[in-house]
Amino acid sequence: MIKIGQYNELQISRFTDFGAYLCDDQAQEVLLPGKYCDDTMVIGDSINVFVYTDSEDRPVATTEVPFATVGEFAFLEVVAVNHVGAFLDWGLAKNLLVPYSEQKVKMHAGGVYLVYVYLDHASQRVAASARVERFLGNVPADYSRGQAVSALVYARTPIGYQVIINNLHRGMIYENETYNQLEIGQTIQAYVKNVCDDDKVDLTLTTPGTINRVTALGEEIMRMLENGSLTLTDKSSPEEIARVLQCSKKDFKKAVGALYRERKVLIGADGHLQLP
Repeated sequence: MIKIGQYNELQISRFTDFGAYLCDDQAQEVLLPGKYCDDTMVIGDSINVFVYTDSEDRPVATTEVPFATVGEFAFLEVVAVNHVGAFLDWGLAKNLLVPYSEQKVKMHAGGVYLVYVYLDHASQRVAASARVERFLGNVPADYSRGQAVSALVYARTPIGYQVIINNLHRGMIYENETYNQLEIGQTIQAYVKNVCDDDKVDLTLTTPGTINRVTALGEEIMRMLENGSLTLTDKSSPEEIARVLQCSKKDFKKAVGALYRERKVLIGADGHLQLP
């Protein structure tokens, strides 16, 4: 069955003046317009296409790549607004509608908003909603500790970054888990640290199974001391420490403390580290 708003692996069944008709294993057809066809295509070829509806609400295939498919969250820009709603650029010839009923605040042309892409089953049209909360946490957060996940950064808070995990759940990456500033709209790989009772998930950027990060940081500090390139002290700013070592000031102090206890470093009167 051809899925609207998704990628479909379809087979070329026939050519017309308008393009190529593609079919699924149930002989359901959809048109791939001629501008997306090329001379190498022949009947029987399999082709991966995205299917949505055109301006006349007919299913149509494209080889263009949308910024998001049905079931995904994305930050998209408003390119036009009319009496129906706001229209978003999502990388395809036909813009994506956010009806007024699906807007949290009134959208304006030029604005960039977090939306969820969904299929309106009544009309079979792909649309978007800025009321993203109702699309999160609708299934149990069945993650295991250390599991790799995709995380879309969507908000900054005083304690860290709020993210959307695998297009399904809310998550948090705490400030002390980040070494460089994350960008809103950025999608990153993260790892599950803890699943809370309310199905919110705490994430870490530390790869599971790697050497303890404080130990690894201590080794990097020793390498920098040996080649004379470390200028950081206990008085250095968190920003400077993050720039030089890609770590938090808290972890820097932990690593220095461990090295000092092991008598691998000395701390001078000016706070600079020295080799014994």
